[in-house]
Amino acid sequence: MDVKIAIDCMGGDHGPAVTIPAALSFLRHEPDASVILVGRPEKLDPLVRSAAAGLGARLRIEPASEVVEMDDAPAQALRSKKDSSMRRAIELVKSGDAAAAVSAGNTGALMAISRFVLKTLPGIDRPAICTVLPNMVGETYMLDLGANVDCEAEHLRQFGVMGAMLVSALAHKDRPSVGLLNIGEEDIKGNEVVKQAAELLKASGLNFYGNVEGDDIYKGTTDVVVCDGFVGNVALKTSEGLAQMLGTFLRDELSRNWIAKLGAIVAMPALRGFKRRVDHRRYNGASLLGLRGVVVKSHGSADAYAFEQALHRAAEEVRNDVIRRIKAQLGMSQEAAA
Repeated sequence: MDVKIAIDCMGGDHGPAVTIPAALSFLRHEPDASVILVGRPEKLDPLVRSAAAGLGARLRIEPASEVVEMDDAPAQALRSKKDSSMRRAIELVKSGDAAAAVSAGNTGALMAISRFVLKTLPGIDRPAICTVLPNMVGETYMLDLGANVDCEAEHLRQFGVMGAMLVSALAHKDRPSVGLLNIGEEDIKGNEVVKQAAELLKASGLNFYGNVEGDDIYKGTTDVVVCDGFVGNVALKTSEGLAQMLGTFLRDELSRNWIAKLGAIVAMPALRGFKRRVDHRRYNGASLLGLRGVVVKSHGSADAYAFEQALHRAAEEVRNDVIRRIKAQLGMSQEAAA
């Protein structure tokens, strides 16, 4: 299946220095894909000139005169920068010229522009940010991770539907399990919103496991973990900080003295395997679910390898028709709850 992806080449901490090499590597690994590089032509042309000849129609540049900066307010980006590379990439999805858009730019601006341009799917009140995290037995999909700080129970039900359909599409599981993040497994635990959300999820027709706690995210207790954006963002940033701390501790101990250094040499194959398993770059690319188009957010500081993973994720969402699956499940979920 031919997949065309619009790339906001100017977004993120590194801009074209990362997005262009990632796009070219993506095209080498995905022979049935094509990309539209959106940004300032004078910045993009020198980086693609030598590669463009061999790619033909699989690569083209779409001019955009403005850039959404990482510190721009979402409202400013939406109202004042109508020819930004971010907005032009999203508009290419709306027009059908591209099947997906990928950006490493300002998260708030990307969500605001995507929601304004693409609109939400019928039955979805608010889009949510979903990412995949490694666990002890595979992967956990978690949402929302910051788009919606205050949520009602119905929003959490919708997140459950969207997350389950994303797992069904990308992990090829017929009935992925869904857990609701709480301070305990018991039904009596949590605030009223979470308690009400649990009842809605039970009646949704999803494979609802029940309440899960923070450690269940990495145990792999459920395929999907649902929470509001405040809790999800705190959990994600805490996890990232813990991983960085453990990595620092490990490096310190392995370089403490000559005995430790010798042990590190002996253990090098195992250490390389460990590093690969926890390499956050492999999981780069958060999906903005609930929109009438595929939009994937890369981490702003992503290198070329990490940004390429976000491109692959967007292509997989298109190939596996995630949006159609969400729409179909929303209808079934509403019927089950009636």
